[in-house]
Amino acid sequence: MSLVDRLLSGDRRALARLATLVENADDVGEAALRRLYPQTGSAHIVGITGPPGAGKSTFINALVGVLRAGGRRVGVVAVDPSSPLSGGATLGDRIRMMERHADDGVFIRSMAARGHAGGLALATAGVVHLLDAAGFDMVLVETIGVGQDEFAVAGHCHTVVLLQVPGLGDGVQALKAGLLEMADILVVNKADRDGAAETVQTLRDMVSLGSWESAAWRAEVVATSAATGEGVDALLERIDAHRETLRETGAWVDRQRAMAAAEVSSRLHAELDRRFRGNDFEGAALRREIEEVADRRKPPAEAVANLLARLNAP
Repeated sequence: MSLVDRLLSGDRRALARLATLVENADDVGEAALRRLYPQTGSAHIVGITGPPGAGKSTFINALVGVLRAGGRRVGVVAVDPSSPLSGGATLGDRIRMMERHADDGVFIRSMAARGHAGGLALATAGVVHLLDAAGFDMVLVETIGVGQDEFAVAGHCHTVVLLQVPGLGDGVQALKAGLLEMADILVVNKADRDGAAETVQTLRDMVSLGSWESAAWRAEVVATSAATGEGVDALLERIDAHRETLRETGAWVDRQRAMAAAEVSSRLHAELDRRFRGNDFEGAALRREIEEVADRRKPPAEAVANLLARLNAP
């Protein structure tokens, strides 16, 4: 029986093996994705992002507990900072969520960002597809929450949950960066801390001043304490409500299209980069064009046109 058939029959070892092959861009993994892709599209993909220190891993652990209590199968893809020595994930999230590994209804996978723009591993979407095809009801994608990471996650998920905590002063920064417009649900985690009520009110005031793509859904603010479980049930209700709103308004199809566009764009960028950097001859051409742009001998647009022409050359 093939790995794909084993995955479809519920074999967790096959799922883990295929996830490794997909993350390593192995031909077997890519072939499996091509075969499994028609079986995807049912899972609710939820992105969890926010600044370091917001308690994302503890929060996800609590959310998984509520999902499992309701009988739902859940997958977690945690994008970790890459190890500076090996390039692999630091595995911190898997250590923190270890208690879930004995549960057949939960599958957790840590992946190294490997320097990919936005902090999202290129293979993240591929592993999400595997979990979708394997029948998981919800897939949570946790990002490392640095740089443009928060924006990157939006293109790969149906619902975006942005965590904030009292005392970090990120509310105003989020508004300046446009993060409030990106988020579907804002969570003030560690709500047992001093200043939580003020942070909730500040974010609600900001939301009321924002512009929103669809009047059918305005970002909501929910207070939680992942350590105690307070507010997590209410948050899941809002996540489910957002999914239903997307489906009822037809916006689910729009999100699916946006996710497909983001994945195609990422893969195209990666393939172009591989072709020009992975081959000595093409790499030399890339370096030459960059040098000529740096020396002001040609504009960037001309350099790009020359490089693209090389791809079309016989």
